[in-house]
Parts: sequence; C-alpha cells; structure tokens
Amino acid sequence: MVVLGIETSTKTGSVAIISERGVIAQYSLNIEVTHSERLMTTVDRVLKDTGIAMKQVDGFAVANGPGSFTGLRIGLSTVKGLSFATSKPVVTVPTLKALAWNVPYSSFPICPLLDARKNEVYAALYSFNGASLVQTLPEQVITLGKLAAHIKGKTVFTGEGAYLFQAEIDKLFGSSALFAPHSVALPSAAAVAEIGLDLLKKGAPSDPDDLTPMYIRRPEAEIAWERKQTSR
Repeated sequence: MVVLGIETSTKTGSVAIISERGVIAQYSLNIEVTHSERLMTTVDRVLKDTGIAMKQVDGFAVANGPGSFTGLRIGLSTVKGLSFATSKPVVTVPTLKALAWNVPYSSFPICPLLDARKNEVYAALYSFNGASLVQTLPEQVITLGKLAAHIKGKTVFTGEGAYLFQAEIDKLFGSSALFAPHSVALPSAAAVAEIGLDLLKKGAPSDPDDLTPMYIRRPEAEIAWERKQTSR
C-alpha cells in the first residue's frame, strides 16, 4: 500500500509518500511561504522525484489539527480534492498524535505542544504501550501552569511549542522536563502518512465531505463577527 501524507498544521509544511516498507520520500520546508503557494507544487515534485504516478497512490492521510487555521483548511481542502479526483480513500490524523509518534517506545509520557497564542498552548499527553501509542490527555488549549497539574514525573516535551516556551517549561518542571531533538519536534507528513497507513489497512477511511479541521479554539474572525452582530 502506498500512502501520500500532507501536514500543514504549522508553517513547516511537508508532503511524504510511504509504503509498508518505509518512507519513500518526504519534502519539508520551514520558511515564511504560505501553503497555498507551495502545497500542490510540492505534491507534484514528490510524485515526480519518486516516479510514482497518482494512480499508484492507494490513499491519502492529512493532519487535521490543532494548528494554523489557514494551514489546516488548505491541507484538508487539497486532500479532499485529491480524494474526489482519484476516488481514493482518505484519513485524518491529529497533529499532536503525529508529533508524539516521532518519539517511539519512550518510557516516559510524551507531551506535544504547539503555540496557541494568548500565552496558551495546544497540548495533549500520550504514552507508548509497546508499539501502541495511547492518548492519556485529550487535545486542549491550556496554559502551561494548568498543564502542570496533569503531568507527574519525567515527561518528554516535543513540538514547536516545547522550544518556544522552553524557559517556562524548565521553570515549572525542572529536571523532569525532557526535550525531544529538534529533528523530530516538527510536524511530519511521514508520521501522518504512517499512522494513516495503519488506519487505511484497518478499513477506517473518512468521508471526504466530512473533512473538517480540529480547531479546538474558535477562529478569531468568527469571534469578532459574533461580537459585531451582538453589538448592533
């Protein structure tokens, strides 16, 4: 089975193609260029460089958040279009789960973090039970101070938020805070595709019409619009 994965939750966009034998290719770019400008050209480049035609792709996997509101919409709409155009199945993968997946067989809990602004983070907790990744705290928007109440003992922090708030994490958790290497702390389309491959093999595709971002926090534009309506 060949799966094409797309990850656009943060500015580090990536596209990957994997099979059951491993990663065939992954292209990541961590620069200030919008996903709308580069995503489809990246998909085309990965297919061209690997010599894999779109008709040979068996399914798609896409990160559905939390993360950048705009980035998630672009990634999901792109995969929705690819799924409709090819009649191939698609699955969604939570961004924080994909981040935790990059720290396999950890003997400590894993806490992926993304910046949610307003001095808050998107956070969740996971643990490995053998090769199985088990979620022990659901995705949520939370301050690091409140997150501390859910964490006991040594914990691996990963994700862009872990390094953005490293000083505060060190202050809150001291020597109990362990940090994943930078090389695995960025969202990865390969991890999304790998988790997605397992879901597709189990026969658990999503309906393309139902693909929606996991925002957790409502978009500011929506909140501002409601405020405007109520003030009239």
